[in-house]
Amino acid sequence: NGAKMSKSKGNVVSPDELVNDYGCDSLRMYELFVGPPELDSEWDDRGIDGVYRFINRFYNMVMTNKENPVAETRESVKIRNKMVYDITTRLEQFNLNTVISGFMEYNNTFIDMTKNGGVDLETLKTAVVLIAPFAPHIGEELWSELGGEGSVFSTTWPTYDETKMVDDEIEIAVQINGKTKGVV
Repeated sequence: NGAKMSKSKGNVVSPDELVNDYGCDSLRMYELFVGPPELDSEWDDRGIDGVYRFINRFYNMVMTNKENPVAETRESVKIRNKMVYDITTRLEQFNLNTVISGFMEYNNTFIDMTKNGGVDLETLKTAVVLIAPFAPHIGEELWSELGGEGSVFSTTWPTYDETKMVDDEIEIAVQINGKTKGVV
């Protein structure tokens, strides 16, 4: 009912049932996704469903692309570098809820790439290394599935190359009297 959790009030929520139903990676990511840790937030058990679905979609996307390896393209290199930049920047600013939303955004991009040919192995490995601190169990399992050696936590944090994030082309809308007549 919007009250802060407190043992003295008897309104503490035990994580055991949520861990049994969704796994500890889902619970960990949901806690971060709710909002900045220094601010109060209202706990809602139903919200963890979305994070659980995201983790399953991410897992399935990696496993699908693992079975269907593709060569890296300029577009996939650009997306990988942007992902590393975005996640690293958000993490350094300690915006953990936006880090989780960033994973969700890039996962949607990867799912679209999967439908149009696939995601290359290096991009998959980079995504797994980035998500591992937030979902360590899934991170370790996917790292092993992708042929990574040792623990995912033994690898170095991915770096980005700003020159590879530059768009080669841009689209400019042509308007006449406020109506779009074409795109150049």
